[in-house]
Amino acid sequence: MRTNQELFTRIEELESKVAFQEVTIEELNQALIEQQFALDKLQTQIRHLAEKFKGISASNVASRAEETPPPHY
Repeated sequence: MRTNQELFTRIEELESKVAFQEVTIEELNQALIEQQFALDKLQTQIRHLAEKFKGISASNVASRAEETPPPHY
């Protein structure tokens, strides 16, 4: 059977571990929040770029309708 002192020591160790885990969980939560903000920002930037690319034609050569006729016409 354990003595009272051994039990008190064990309880102190458990309290210390719980306190450490609480701090670690809070730090991880904060890191997760920051990553989510960064992810949201990146998604917004990607949407913006996708909209820009939709406006760009696939070819560097203008379509026949956009080209000016050659000077001999």
